[in-house]
Amino acid sequence: MLLAVDTHYADGKAHTVALLFEDWQAAAPSGVRAEMIATPAAYEPGAFHKRELPCILHLLGRVALAGVGAIVVDGYVHLDDARRPGLGARLHEALGGRIPVVGVAKTHFATVHGIARQVLRGTSRRPLYITAAGMDVAMAAACVARMHGTHRIPDLLRLLDRLSREA
Repeated sequence: MLLAVDTHYADGKAHTVALLFEDWQAAAPSGVRAEMIATPAAYEPGAFHKRELPCILHLLGRVALAGVGAIVVDGYVHLDDARRPGLGARLHEALGGRIPVVGVAKTHFATVHGIARQVLRGTSRRPLYITAAGMDVAMAAACVARMHGTHRIPDLLRLLDRLSREA
């Protein structure tokens, strides 16, 4: 079982959604969990985890994590090649390092070079930037590359984005 999480913010609230799916090639989720909570903190550049991590942990507290092989987050696991922790690394740490976390970022972060792998999907010439904690980054990139869908963004991650915005 795999899990992908995302949060959307609007009107002082955070809408966090988790998609559960059987394997990296799954075409549809096997489960959806969602929760609306008061936004815990204002956005702070370089400290996005202060805003989003509490939302994710709150939702994950309602999900049986036994048997979850990896969690996918929207963004970077580490914020630079010295492995300064980003949202994904902090999530990995908060879960006691028991579950690998894969970061899928849509834009290049200027301080991330050697620790990220670029994945081109479909006919897109714009890569996704993959980082990971608790899993080899090359393996994480291969997993994201084979996710279902013919577009740049895997179908399940597009669905997750849409559901998180539908608060």
